[in-house]
Amino acid sequence: MRNRFPALSLSSYGVGWPANRRIAIVAVVVAVLLTIAAAVAWLSGSGNAHPDPTAAGPAAPHSPTSSEAPGPKPEAGSGSVPKPPQISEPVAYAQAAARMLWSYDTRDTSRDQQLAGMRAWMTAETKYADWASVSGQVPDPVLWSRMADQDQRATAHVTEGHYPGAFKQALAEDPSAITEAYIYVVTVNGTQQIAWKKGGGAGERAVTLAVQCRPGHDCTLAAIAPSVTQ
Repeated sequence: MRNRFPALSLSSYGVGWPANRRIAIVAVVVAVLLTIAAAVAWLSGSGNAHPDPTAAGPAAPHSPTSSEAPGPKPEAGSGSVPKPPQISEPVAYAQAAARMLWSYDTRDTSRDQQLAGMRAWMTAETKYADWASVSGQVPDPVLWSRMADQDQRATAHVTEGHYPGAFKQALAEDPSAITEAYIYVVTVNGTQQIAWKKGGGAGERAVTLAVQCRPGHDCTLAAIAPSVTQ
């Protein structure tokens, strides 16, 4: 569904990642992975980036299941944004990253804190880091302020994460291609619950992420794809 915020511009090979940050394995499958025109949404509720308090129903409570471990506690200076977990498995890290991206709390977190907390999840290898695709998910200062006036916050529940079929096929055909950057493409599905002073709402979410997991190192976030592929 279309996001009210501008669509992300990640145009490597005409449809995917930025040309100056090309990722070897993603380049192999990007034409297939990014054919679905669905921009990643930060606050979209049934297609709306900023939910209408007069139109939404009651917010659904967030109750972690046994398959969803509680997220890490936030670090100082990042408000409610959790610090990245020490995970070396791509799908597990992507699930944690998606949960982070779909969660926020304007009651105790400024926009700058939100951005600082999100940046901590990024790879330090600038050749592969597309910070613009991640920071672009945060509303502009004026909208964030309006959200804060309404005590707007969101929690997220991740239902599953997986490697898209095209990525698995490309990796099977050329296993060595990933050894340059160790970038893995993962799609995560889940739900987001949004609440504010006089109401709330909930909706399904999906995002395709690029995560870097070099052998012997914890995973990091490289980029958010402009489209979701299952």
